[in-house]
Amino acid sequence: MLGRAISALSARAPVLWPLLRRPVRGWWDRQADEWSRRENRSDPARLAAFAAALLEVPPPERALDIGTGLGEAALLVAREFPSARVRGVDISEEMIRGASRRVGLDSEGRIAFRVADAAALPYDDGSFDLVTMLNMPVFFSEVARVLRSGGHVIVASTHGAATPYYTPDRALRRGFARHDLEQVGSGGVGTGTFFVARLPE
Repeated sequence: MLGRAISALSARAPVLWPLLRRPVRGWWDRQADEWSRRENRSDPARLAAFAAALLEVPPPERALDIGTGLGEAALLVAREFPSARVRGVDISEEMIRGASRRVGLDSEGRIAFRVADAAALPYDDGSFDLVTMLNMPVFFSEVARVLRSGGHVIVASTHGAATPYYTPDRALRRGFARHDLEQVGSGGVGTGTFFVARLPE
């Protein structure tokens, strides 16, 4: 399965990602128009594991959702933490257009979306105290780079090990440990799973 292969590659050999960047971007651009119809986005079970993970972390000041797609996870972070400034990034320009349309009136710019590659995030070191990924391959070095000391990372999968872009807990522990992050939680809700790590102060 392509999604599983990409997740393994990002965890074990991220140097090969540039070979896949363009076809992955093109695939998601083509999927954007129909993606909201293919998934039952009104079903709260889709985000249940992700929502449970949010209960494991303190309220952030700045949060980043990587691989945000149409923005469901980023918008949930914004609802759960009303004082946080939330950014969502995705490799697909079409997905970002769709996510941006969902923000509505936000005169303070608390929630914003932009096109970006998860392997080369357009943010300074230590920019966020919460980084989230839902159904997304993990680029460990970039996540660690943009995370503040004391900050948390959430990796969640809607359908657990059956999720196309799934990284097993053991691979998450190894990958984050290489960048001094430690696991502080994990669990499951329904078919979904989550993993939480923290960068010590």
